[in-house]
Amino acid sequence: MSLKDIKKEFPIFNNKIQNNDLVYLDSANSSQKPQVVVDRIYDFYTKEFSNVGRSIHYLAVAATNLYENTRILVQKYINAKDKNEIVFTKGATEAINLVANTFGQKYLKEGDEVLLTELEHHSNYVPWHYLRKSKGVKIKFAEMDENGDVTLETIEKNITDKTKIIAITHLSNVTGAILPVKEITKLAHSKNIPVLIDGCQGAPHLKLDMQHLDCDFYAISCHKMYGPTGLGILYAKKKWLEELPPYQGGGGMIREVKKEGITFGELPNKYEAGTMATAQVIAFGESIKFINKIGIENIEKHERELTVYGEEVLRKNNSVKLIGNPKDKGSVLSFTLDGVHPHDIATILDEDGVAIRAGHHCCQILHEKLGLSATARASLGVYNTKEDLDQLNESLNKCKKIFS
Repeated sequence: MSLKDIKKEFPIFNNKIQNNDLVYLDSANSSQKPQVVVDRIYDFYTKEFSNVGRSIHYLAVAATNLYENTRILVQKYINAKDKNEIVFTKGATEAINLVANTFGQKYLKEGDEVLLTELEHHSNYVPWHYLRKSKGVKIKFAEMDENGDVTLETIEKNITDKTKIIAITHLSNVTGAILPVKEITKLAHSKNIPVLIDGCQGAPHLKLDMQHLDCDFYAISCHKMYGPTGLGILYAKKKWLEELPPYQGGGGMIREVKKEGITFGELPNKYEAGTMATAQVIAFGESIKFINKIGIENIEKHERELTVYGEEVLRKNNSVKLIGNPKDKGSVLSFTLDGVHPHDIATILDEDGVAIRAGHHCCQILHEKLGLSATARASLGVYNTKEDLDQLNESLNKCKKIFS
């Protein structure tokens, strides 16, 4: 599939926004959906619907097979050893909460340390904060440098004999920094410390290989990967899924229930309690096929070229200040505009059909470090073009004139 006409695959771009063509620069928040994903949800509900793993009639068996086929697609896409290392959740937030809750319950005690970074999204901080409140666990933050990076050396400096788990982002949703997660994992494992990677921003933009990264846990947000909302994935090494307790109780995750006690189901059922997001899981299979058809390497190359171009365009605009200049950068352009609040920037750009995000992007610790209450952010997806970034700059100049 050619990237040249990729927008045609996304029905949202057939619509006008404020009588303008849509320039969607908010993919770090959530990506748009290709027609094949939208159609798959419709087809499942109108032609194939049934709950999975319960009944033995035709529709139920067919739905269960489709559901499990997506698990296999994800396994192959991220190169997991076993399909049962793929757990479907209602989002990456739940995936991280699952690990924090179960790992914390079994292995953490008062005084133990969890190592995060100053780049973390609230979803990879708040769950660990709960353990700080309930169990007296300590949280340490590896510091961001002046370029918006967190280095391997900074991680190493913060590890002590009390560090029990390291939980870090793969790609910052503010500075765009791509962390050296393979090297961090290797360092952590040399000290018998497991690693969780928040892959919300990494998964849509970077080639994933769990055998190469060797991390213990990896959290994925499907709605950022051209898939449906309400769905996430937790990759976890089999040994952890076998050792850790269940996260939620209910139907589907048990083997046997008696008045005297309960035994739990096999993996990954042990972690998939209740009625799952069946339509979303099946449709996400189409998202994986869509990405595979283009090629993640082609997507990565396309987005890196656009990021470089976008930085060049914005740096020429004397009123724009880019946030972060990391060594290895993903497709995120956070910035400020002299004399204009980020929320005003977003409002005025919307009049031109340019969709960006303004605020702290669920990263208040990072923004406090920067001394800023908010930034504006343009984030890229497979459907973006250089013309989109030219329009962004043109609309920023319009914004500047309004406030001058």
